Amino acid sequence: MEAYFYHLVVLGGVYIVLTQSLDLISGHTGLMSIAHSALFGIGAYGVAIFYGQMHYPFIVAWLIGMVLAGMAGLMVGLPSLRLRGDYFVIATFALQVLCFNFMNNVSNVTGGTLGITGIPTPWFMSTTARAALVCSSLALLFSFIKWVLTRSPFGRVLNCIREDEDLVMALGRNPVGFKIAAFMISAVMAAAAGGIYAAYVSFVDPTTFTVMDSIAILCAVIIGGSGSTAGPVFGALILIGLPEILRFVGLPYSVASNVRQIIYGMLLVLILMFRPGGVVGGFSFDIREHTRL
Repeated sequence: MEAYFYHLVVLGGVYIVLTQSLDLISGHTGLMSIAHSALFGIGAYGVAIFYGQMHYPFIVAWLIGMVLAGMAGLMVGLPSLRLRGDYFVIATFALQVLCFNFMNNVSNVTGGTLGITGIPTPWFMSTTARAALVCSSLALLFSFIKWVLTRSPFGRVLNCIREDEDLVMALGRNPVGFKIAAFMISAVMAAAAGGIYAAYVSFVDPTTFTVMDSIAILCAVIIGGSGSTAGPVFGALILIGLPEILRFVGLPYSVASNVRQIIYGMLLVLILMFRPGGVVGGFSFDIREHTRL
């Protein structure tokens, strides 16, 4: 039972980092991205390849994964962050599909559909308790980093972009540059979670990084409360806790997976109808108070 609790803490820490990083661009910048699972996967495969197969030190492989995710965010950001609304969502969907197909088909690098197995466990994650400590510390660290960023002048500009991008341009700021920076920071944070996840489970394959996983992370942010610090944490706990509750009910895995998607959809509809700011409470921002950027 103790090991099971630590396992949940590990997953909770990983998904808190994911929801906090997505909230930076979705909740504070107003960009709906459905490529977060792909960025998560880049970090995971970075550790799997450079640490598990090429035997680089874990920290080096972890950093490489984050750099690769940041570069992917930059490559998508440069042409697509000039887009708005639905067009940007389509661009992130293209990134998600591209990354998934690369993981699935370039088998000489990623192992293809079989994935990569036998990833060594770093010494500081050699027990479930240590892994839980590492992941909870990582969740606290990145939550604090996001809290500092969103309350800095940089974060105030992101909030203004979310409310009125044209006003930001009128005030002499370049929204594209800020959006690219936010997207890259978010990508690096997601990849950091992916690297830790790969080291913990010792196995990666493409089925963990699908578009449905990206949508689930986005739903968690919206349900918890986008544009806040506590909201993504609450959303991540729902994302992790709901499957465990269904497991205790005794539903078969195939049935429980479908029921989970139905519940996510129902929760999302109810939240949007009765509490658009999320369960914990979303952003409250008056752009008139932040015209001095």
